[in-house]
Amino acid sequence: MTFNSSNGVGCADHITIGRVNFLGMCVIYLAFEYHPRYPLILAANRDEYYDRPTAPAGKWEDEPEIYAGRDLISGGTWLGVTTSGRFAAVTNFRDPLAPTGSHSRGTLVADFLRSDQSPADYLEKVLEKADSFSGFNLFIGRIDANVRELFYLSSRGDGVTQLASGIYGLSNNLLDVPWPKVTNGKARFEKIVSGDNVDSERLFTLLSDEATAPEWELPHTGISPAR
Repeated sequence: MTFNSSNGVGCADHITIGRVNFLGMCVIYLAFEYHPRYPLILAANRDEYYDRPTAPAGKWEDEPEIYAGRDLISGGTWLGVTTSGRFAAVTNFRDPLAPTGSHSRGTLVADFLRSDQSPADYLEKVLEKADSFSGFNLFIGRIDANVRELFYLSSRGDGVTQLASGIYGLSNNLLDVPWPKVTNGKARFEKIVSGDNVDSERLFTLLSDEATAPEWELPHTGISPAR
């Protein structure tokens, strides 16, 4: 898996470190059971304040089975994997009128990575306390010798969804909502992961794209434009 402190790309059987310098919005492109060699391919940008203290991706000293970046304020993370094959990633949900949650969304990822609950059971527990978080979207799953599964939950959606094999795009709204960066990036991502070999540099280039959509294509979220 390939990560850095705010952005990451990865294939399910290897880990390297990379860097993306552009952060325009939260976005995740994910291929699940789509590639013949890699059951999971994921590329993600995390939109966060540059001055928020974070640790770069690596094994957590206190929990070495977890590989992730770390929010040094809340202790959570936005994207991570474990040595046992668990993985999770979160994005914010844009909703300026909603109250601010009392808990950090990064703990949703970290708590799953350290949990031994199934993804479905974990998300049912999250649903019970979803109102204590600001709006979020959450991918979680596990890949091991016996099971491959991927689940999605949005605090603004219709409950827990188990996802079939395929390619997905997620930003600061519901899964696969056709915001320009999601639609255009997902098409480019599909081309990259459709070959026999997946070039991680092309994924980093995708995440670094600073192109902006015309004003008339942009979603109306009540806050700064998401292109």
